[in-house]
Amino acid sequence: MAPRLQLEKAAWRWTETVPPEAVAQEHIEAAYRVGLEPCQRGACRRNCRGNPNCLVGIGEHVWLGEIDENSFHNIDDPNCERRKKNAFVGLTNLGATCYVNTFLQMWFLNLELRQALYLCPSECAAGEGIPKDKDYEPQTICEHLQYLFALLQNSKRRYIDPSGFVKALGLDTGQQQDAQEFSKLFMSLLEDTLSKQKNPDVRNIVQKQFCGEYAYVTVCNQCGRESKLLSKFYELELNIQGHKQLTDCITEFLKEEKLEGDNRYFCETCQSKQNATRKIRLLSLPCTLNLQLMRFVFDRQTGHKKKLNTYIGFSELLDMEPFMEQKNGVYVYELSAVLIHRGVSAYSGHYIAHVKDPQTGEWYKFNDEDIEKMEGKKLQLGIEEDLEPSKSQARKPKCGKGTHCSRNAYMLVYRLQTREKSLTVEVPAFLQELVERDNCKFEEWCNEMAEMRKQSVARGKIKHEEVKELYKRLPAEAVKALCKDCVVERCRILRLKNQLNEDYKTVTNLLKVTVKGNDGFWVGKASLRSWRQLALEQLNEQDEDTEHSNGKMNGNTPSKDESNEEKREEEEELNFNEDIVCPHGDLCISENERRVVSKEAWEKLKQYFPKAPEFPNSKECCSQCKILEREGEENEALHKMMASEQKTSLQNLFHDKSRPCLGSWPQETDELYIVSQFFVEEWRKFVRRPTRCSPVSSVGNSVLLCPHGGLMFTYASMTKEDSKLIALIWPSEWERIQKLFVVDHVIKISRRPAAGAEPDGAVFTSEPQLCPECREGLLCQQQRDLREYTQATIYIHKVVDNKKVMKDAAPELNMSSSEAEEEREENKPEGEQDPDFNQTNGSAKRQKVSHQSYVSYQKQGIRRSTRHRKVRGEKALLVSANQTLKELKIQIMHAFSVAPFDQNLSIDGKILSDDTATLGSLGVIPESVILLKADEPIADYAAMDDVMQVCMPEEGFKGTGLLGH
Repeated sequence: MAPRLQLEKAAWRWTETVPPEAVAQEHIEAAYRVGLEPCQRGACRRNCRGNPNCLVGIGEHVWLGEIDENSFHNIDDPNCERRKKNAFVGLTNLGATCYVNTFLQMWFLNLELRQALYLCPSECAAGEGIPKDKDYEPQTICEHLQYLFALLQNSKRRYIDPSGFVKALGLDTGQQQDAQEFSKLFMSLLEDTLSKQKNPDVRNIVQKQFCGEYAYVTVCNQCGRESKLLSKFYELELNIQGHKQLTDCITEFLKEEKLEGDNRYFCETCQSKQNATRKIRLLSLPCTLNLQLMRFVFDRQTGHKKKLNTYIGFSELLDMEPFMEQKNGVYVYELSAVLIHRGVSAYSGHYIAHVKDPQTGEWYKFNDEDIEKMEGKKLQLGIEEDLEPSKSQARKPKCGKGTHCSRNAYMLVYRLQTREKSLTVEVPAFLQELVERDNCKFEEWCNEMAEMRKQSVARGKIKHEEVKELYKRLPAEAVKALCKDCVVERCRILRLKNQLNEDYKTVTNLLKVTVKGNDGFWVGKASLRSWRQLALEQLNEQDEDTEHSNGKMNGNTPSKDESNEEKREEEEELNFNEDIVCPHGDLCISENERRVVSKEAWEKLKQYFPKAPEFPNSKECCSQCKILEREGEENEALHKMMASEQKTSLQNLFHDKSRPCLGSWPQETDELYIVSQFFVEEWRKFVRRPTRCSPVSSVGNSVLLCPHGGLMFTYASMTKEDSKLIALIWPSEWERIQKLFVVDHVIKISRRPAAGAEPDGAVFTSEPQLCPECREGLLCQQQRDLREYTQATIYIHKVVDNKKVMKDAAPELNMSSSEAEEEREENKPEGEQDPDFNQTNGSAKRQKVSHQSYVSYQKQGIRRSTRHRKVRGEKALLVSANQTLKELKIQIMHAFSVAPFDQNLSIDGKILSDDTATLGSLGVIPESVILLKADEPIADYAAMDDVMQVCMPEEGFKGTGLLGH
């Protein structure tokens, strides 16, 4: 078969001699290629798009060969849901219940607790049991736990559904709860429930396993009297802020607190308030010691909880004897469980549990349905710690033998070390019967799924044979519906495309003829310059649309997304002659952008652009645009007058001359006023270019105040880092400013002599007063931004002969791209800057954006002026705080062609050498300038490619989302 393009040309060659109105049936059949011979089977690799009679390559190869049985069904192998030998059973995550699953697995592996729960009497055990035709429905929390533990122990399923237990607790499966709070509430509920049991081994199991006792001891410094308040605990809540080791957290929990001043203690012996000390004394410890690491703390700045990503080290053996009041017992504990919260937020994330099997001593990771056995008999947290990058810049400390460290552990569970053999817990008979019933249901389900797979395969094989037989008898001819309208339209398009070059010459000659009177038509100059290209593109689009319509028979219909994209592009581009249409839909008033063409030329153009807007020579311009033009000229005159008046009134402020300085405050002046530097900059822009910039009407000092109305700056900060954000105003200038602008807030600083100070000393006060709390919050936020930035700009400056390449004779290379663009913008003639510029006799009519920028500035709050002037030999790179120095060196290699091992980097005189360190830990902040001193470059670029292979990982960083929901 001939190539598709040759078939296409042959099918439409008749259009050269046949006009659209003369299209007959023979032309339609030729266009649809009805007379083409069918392709022979086996001759084509795929269905021929150029031959409608080709029925080869339509997917028959999928059915003609051998087919894998799995293709005939979408039913997974039921044996994948079967519990493996010597494996634990998982728990289904019901939406956001991973925190419940971790505690259930931990409690299940507490053999003493499991055995005590099995001993709880049940109505099923005492009565006649559960009828076989009814499902078992536990009535109490103990019965739910009994049934769950029995299934976890002897079920044949890979995982079970805890929905009955979760529903009995009244938990919302779609909302993640505080895991630590859940643990406390459930232990309290379980203890209250078991307290009604007669068997002491059951009644006291919670106290025996989890309950300890400590005392709050207050000692009077005056008389030495001790006051004790005894208290039970089920877990110790340990603060982790500022600590690196678990033992340090316990020490802080037990440290003495001084009661002094307003917090003094009323001593009953002294009968008065006295200085005292208070501390916690551990009196007894439980068999299972739960240590809650307070990772989720309240943030006063945001009013919400936040997660602390602090690394805490802990050992596998914990000796609590040094912390006990009485040291006459054995207090050595073994690590038995580590509960992990994976995620950066206190309100979301995923919970998993690492728990040691008390019978084998092996560690397992319980992750809802999935359970993984750790290699060997050691706890391994490294994988969990590496799954999600932390915003904290702290590096993971090294851990010695028998110790671990984690930034995600929120609960550590230790078991009292004992030489006794581990318990063997048997499932009671009534519970085992219920488990066996569930196992029978599971086996029936497995058999049913296997039978369904078998039936699907049998049906698929029958269909396979039917399709093969059908293909052998498939005819190569079929009745087709042929559209005459489509053929006529494409004939017209093809003839216009062939005629376009001739018509272009004709129109060009007609445009040379001078039009007299009002006989002509207005056409946009831009449209005239590109009309041939526009016509060709339009004809091609129409041709493609026609092809798509015809192509529906052959499966060539364009996708919905492609069609929508084409429509959007058409809407965005201006069509022919729309460049002289004003915003009101009428003829624009700018005669520079249009010209008159003869009636003959317009008729030729209309053949290609029948929908183009038509404006006869006698057509009047838009009256609304004329009114706006006059108003614009009046506004410009008014703005010029305002700018001249303001410049005259505030000459020194405009020229930045004779400005007050806090460092050398004149003695004759006792007070100064403050405005934002942004206001001054915007005002200067208006004065320089009153016809291009909007006038500034308000001083806008509210941006310098906090939400409480307090000043955001201290005197010290206004002389240093915040000096770029404010402008100091003389009292005489302030009087003029109040007359020229609306003043929302008056900010004044005054100086008065300080009592007992040196001759030059003074006390500075401000109105409004400083708001320390908001000031501290601002500084904290700024520091946090510097530590946690992503995709920020830094500058790499290449050093030549240990000297910086300074500014030279090419000033446009010495400024940032934004500054250079602004400079070019200012130097343009009047009316050429704005992309929305409406050209009316050379005057610009546009909506000013200065006020919008100012409002945006107010919303954002105080911002630093961080504009960096680039110089030659310097390049800007986008980096993140958690990026390593090694990754930065690879970016520099791409930018400067300097291999990483040839790069000597420094910032502020400090050498950057640790390739594994993050940029945040190295003090690289946004807008930093890093100096690059290169050793001899690599001449062999192939060698540089080898460096790339070594430096770059095979896979890029993978973002991690919120898991387990």
